[in-house]
Amino acid sequence: MRRLKLKLLLATTALVTACVTINVYFPAAQAERAADRIISDVWGPEPAQREGEPQGWLVEPGRLLDATGPVLLAALDFFVPRAEAQADFDIETPEIRALTAAMSTRHLQLRPSYDAGAIGLTADGLVDIRDRNLVPLADRNTLRQLVDAENRDRNALYQAIAVANGRPEWEADIRKTFAQRWVSRAESGWWYRTAGGQWQQK
Repeated sequence: MRRLKLKLLLATTALVTACVTINVYFPAAQAERAADRIISDVWGPEPAQREGEPQGWLVEPGRLLDATGPVLLAALDFFVPRAEAQADFDIETPEIRALTAAMSTRHLQLRPSYDAGAIGLTADGLVDIRDRNLVPLADRNTLRQLVDAENRDRNALYQAIAVANGRPEWEADIRKTFAQRWVSRAESGWWYRTAGGQWQQK
């Protein structure tokens, strides 16, 4: 009997621990707001809201599971309340501010290439050269250096945000959030590359 009680206690403890782990979710809506703030700092104020523009595709806070899992979610909540992250998403570290400032300065040099269609946004939150023939031969090396520097800073930014929030494992989710928001906030006429590798113009 004592062994049975011990096994039940261990099983209950394991279930509760698993519930806590499962319910730690990526705060997508907060990450989107943080991304929009940084993009505004880099690119300047957002143009007038465009009708029909997608408002984000990542899962909303508290929606850990999709519509196929409400019963399981209710069962988990019975054992332990969801560990919902209510604190603001931290983007105010010195490293994040320095990266944002560098990207803002560089954007003044990159913007003509966005406007001309020479460069575009990628599905992994970076920038790539779309058509180097739209750039004078003498300027192509400079543009490549600017794009490389921009991508280094973007990669560092996504990692820095994840670390600043104490969740290094969120880096991939942060990158996906930024990738979607860069495209969503891009100017009309700018180019972006889909996950399938196709270039499209806004």
